Amino acid sequence: MKDNKNSLTSRQYVVPFVLITSLFFMWGFARAILDVLNKHFQNVLDITITQSALIQVTTYLGYFIMAIPSGMFINRFGYRRGVVAGLLLFGLGSLLFVPCSAMGTFYAFLAALFVIGCGLTFLETAANPYVTELGPKATATSRLNFSQSFNGLGCMFATFGVGQFLFSGSTPDDSGNVVVPYVIMGVFVLLIAVVFAFVKLPEIRHADDDAARSSGDGNLRRLWRQPLFVFGLAALLAYEVAEISINSYFINFVTGQHWMTDSAAANVITAALFIFMIGRFVGSFIMRRVAAEKMLLVCAVGTVACMLLVLADIEGVSLCALIANYLFEAIMFPTIFSLTLRGLGTLTKSASSVLMMTPVGGCGFLLMGMIADNSNFIMPFVIPLVGFAIVLLFAAKLVRDGRAAHKA
Repeated sequence: MKDNKNSLTSRQYVVPFVLITSLFFMWGFARAILDVLNKHFQNVLDITITQSALIQVTTYLGYFIMAIPSGMFINRFGYRRGVVAGLLLFGLGSLLFVPCSAMGTFYAFLAALFVIGCGLTFLETAANPYVTELGPKATATSRLNFSQSFNGLGCMFATFGVGQFLFSGSTPDDSGNVVVPYVIMGVFVLLIAVVFAFVKLPEIRHADDDAARSSGDGNLRRLWRQPLFVFGLAALLAYEVAEISINSYFINFVTGQHWMTDSAAANVITAALFIFMIGRFVGSFIMRRVAAEKMLLVCAVGTVACMLLVLADIEGVSLCALIANYLFEAIMFPTIFSLTLRGLGTLTKSASSVLMMTPVGGCGFLLMGMIADNSNFIMPFVIPLVGFAIVLLFAAKLVRDGRAAHKA
């Protein structure tokens, strides 16, 4: 019996699909801790939002620096070794929190976070395109959205569990030790690395893979001659600026508006991330029947509308709009990612490495912090508004091009 072209994955790829999908949970957890860590260091070290934004800047700078090298590594040694390399760096960076804590300086922690960022780059550069290949081409976008849903689950566990641990005390001095969650995470990640070191994962081959490996930088030059890829890259960067900045700013925003305590804010962002996760599961199901570009367009309109409502600064409305935004943005990263990779064939691995530079958009939180420190807590949302507007333009172009091709 043949696999249905609309099935999520093919039978021969079920095991690797499950294993790779488990990684999405892990880096979701690692990235979401930053949103709690940001506020924790402000409380404990008495630093400003702008200063604490260096947490995001340092971590996501690792993505920018390591994206191309990780892509070259995966091109040469394959997806499995790329995953193992990423897990080793991830685990090492987590365990570095022990000596960093002994040093007692904010900047020491930044060094450990940079190593973690480099590890996450390897993981995401390998896992995102690999998932799109593990089944029928027709459901590639739906499949990536499904796997990315577990990213949202990891985010929820991080903001709730770590948030309650770090904000458990009545004063900053009574709060939990940040070393504990990182050591637990580091040990767990290294154990997973051992599993992947011995498991067999099928490598997806393309007809001209050997030529692609020998062409080196030629792959990158060929990518820049692909207008849709360039637009998709810009849209993905814009999305990352918006999404990461909102997550990083969320607790600062709701506490700065005096709507709730740090602990309550951690609970609320967990609820928002639950909505985010549900949005990805539902979006994955819908996109098995609805064109991904149309779904992206509808969601982009929703995010732009939500940001405008947040900027309206109406008590109650702003918070509801901010939480609703998590539903609309849920499908954006995997959908933009897979649509940008569509039809690239042997250039897929190189394209993926370039796309994985886009989390450097998390540095946009630095700009939000600077605006907040020098104006008010509402104005920084202009940054994600612009980001979602760019995604809207990308989605509109895809829908328009699709209609033109259909008429032709």
